[in-house]
Amino acid sequence: MKSNIIKTLIVALSLFGLTTIQAQKSTQNYVVLTKNIQQIQPILLAAETLKQEDGKQFGDFQIIVCGKNVGDVTDASKMDAFITKAKSLGVTINACGFSLNKFKIDRNAVPKSLSIVENGVLKSLQLQKKGYYNLSL
Repeated sequence: MKSNIIKTLIVALSLFGLTTIQAQKSTQNYVVLTKNIQQIQPILLAAETLKQEDGKQFGDFQIIVCGKNVGDVTDASKMDAFITKAKSLGVTINACGFSLNKFKIDRNAVPKSLSIVENGVLKSLQLQKKGYYNLSL
């Protein structure tokens, strides 16, 4: 009888400990990999909502643009509003260096407010390993 009580107590304390650890998680981090800059607008809307929902737990939010349309990041008429909104939310927009190279896009044409990551897919996977929530579009 005592052994059953002790076992039950150990299980209950273990579950309570796990719940407490999850509740104490300080930040929620996100990464979104996209091939189309037109998707940046809804991604930023999602970031804005998550920032409100997460409150103090909202952490890092990164968007990585990869693929054949990566050259669109150099078009100010397409990117300026996204860059302004991202900055106000604390969202980082990255261009994939591998895609820039593959499609012969001049890195100097990428706005200075965007970061260039050498391999967008690798960067996304590395962030996932660190516990980032992820989405690929």
